[in-house]
Amino acid sequence: MLDRLPVEIVERIVAKIPDTDLIAASKVDRVWWQEVRREAYKRWKNYATTIGDVYWEIQALGKRFEKGDIEWMTFEDVNNFYKNWIDRLTEDQLYIMEKMLRNGMVVDPQERETIEYALSEQRWGGDPWGLGVV
Repeated sequence: MLDRLPVEIVERIVAKIPDTDLIAASKVDRVWWQEVRREAYKRWKNYATTIGDVYWEIQALGKRFEKGDIEWMTFEDVNNFYKNWIDRLTEDQLYIMEKMLRNGMVVDPQERETIEYALSEQRWGGDPWGLGVV
């Protein structure tokens, strides 16, 4: 009993682990595996939400540019920044998704198919989420 951490402490520890080391922590025992899986899904969702928010910022920026509210140079700089940000977020999200898939953390066949498709698109230089901002 004393050789195991309470679940609440495991949750706090797992929440602090960087993406690159997250899945490795699942190898400790079943409780850690469950907490890592929960945290990985949480991060996956957070990346998706942030990517969506940035996408809508790009759309709003484009509308402002079309109206003539901002200069071309400002538009290009900000638009490129947003695109690079989406690319980075997508890479981080796909990293977590791939590690989850490879470690048996994805059980839903539709999620598995989504991950495999997105990874394939990324490998071939495509737009995994079909946002058209690449």
